[in-house]
Amino acid sequence: MSTSFYEFFCPVKVIAGYKALEHIPFELATLQSSRPMIITDRGVVGVGLLRHVEEALAASGLQAAAIFQDVPADSSMQAVQQAAALYREHDCDAILAVGGGSVIDTSKGVNILVSEGGDDLYVYAGAHNLKRPLRPFFVIPTTAGTGSEVTMVAVVSDTEKHAKVPFTSYFLMPNAAVLDPRMTQTLPPHLTAMTAMDAMTHAVESFTCIASNPISEVYAFSAVRKIATHLLAVMDHPADAAGRLELAQASTMAGIAFSNAMVGLVHSLGHALGATCHLPHGLCMNLFLPYVLEYNMEKIAPRLAELLLPLAGVEVYAATPATARAARAVGTLRALRDELHARCKLPRTLQETGRVQREQLPQIAELALNDGSIMFNPREAGSADLLAILNAAWS
Repeated sequence: MSTSFYEFFCPVKVIAGYKALEHIPFELATLQSSRPMIITDRGVVGVGLLRHVEEALAASGLQAAAIFQDVPADSSMQAVQQAAALYREHDCDAILAVGGGSVIDTSKGVNILVSEGGDDLYVYAGAHNLKRPLRPFFVIPTTAGTGSEVTMVAVVSDTEKHAKVPFTSYFLMPNAAVLDPRMTQTLPPHLTAMTAMDAMTHAVESFTCIASNPISEVYAFSAVRKIATHLLAVMDHPADAAGRLELAQASTMAGIAFSNAMVGLVHSLGHALGATCHLPHGLCMNLFLPYVLEYNMEKIAPRLAELLLPLAGVEVYAATPATARAARAVGTLRALRDELHARCKLPRTLQETGRVQREQLPQIAELALNDGSIMFNPREAGSADLLAILNAAWS
């Protein structure tokens, strides 16, 4: 533990298992809700995932009072306002978010407007500007990576101002996260890989950064083990329900960990790269993770050495000298990235993305220098350090 004081908070109920969706009507009833609104996107609808949710509601005599399915790839102010209007029009009394990070962030924004009134989200932007609990809100993730189902943060894009607007409040956290393997079994291989490496980064950074604490460490350690154990098997057998559930649980556990212990330089660089080159967040995490760990090595070697056990297993851990375990942990992550590249061509370097120009690296470094996550990185970094990491990640 890095400090003599810490806080740990996660009030989100987790409902997980092969029939987790069937528990939603009971959860709605406990909050005296009977007219839920489903917020989702057309991709989720297109692959038939909404059917599982609707059937679970119908089994208890319920149906969605309204369905909003026009959430864009990046949550937007316009989508939030449209969905809030539909919620009010149909007199809804709860929100079921069915989707990935954009759907969840959109739903958090909608819950602000329908609970507080009005159409101006900017009033509540920033940290802790909500002063009371919001309407009943449940999240059903269809990816296993963001951890947004257990976080108090949302980011909504303002397409007119070309800005990403952050919201942070304990009241943004859902009443429950519903983890059902049926909701991720159709996730394509490249998305399975990207989202899993997003969760892996959440876990590894929260374990090694300066705000790590004894409780968050347990969640992070277990998340690393679940991903390392099950990701490649799920890549080879996408319909494996048991493996899908393990990855979903790992994502949630990593989300709980980083919500309480924060993340570091991988995220700072990833946020900057995503903003500059419009690459998916999970891909950015995969690109930078080993290079940042190597940069931080002088500060985190003992902590990183501990992660060799969940990453590689007890036999490898026991056979590796204590002084070599940290480096071998990084090597194990590199090997995992190589395996993912072999299976779905998930890029491992900036050059492999085909979307990044080398002359953009100084701009990315400067953006990363001003990202809030850098404050929790265990080793200080300046512009030259960030540019060196970017060059290392180039090819």
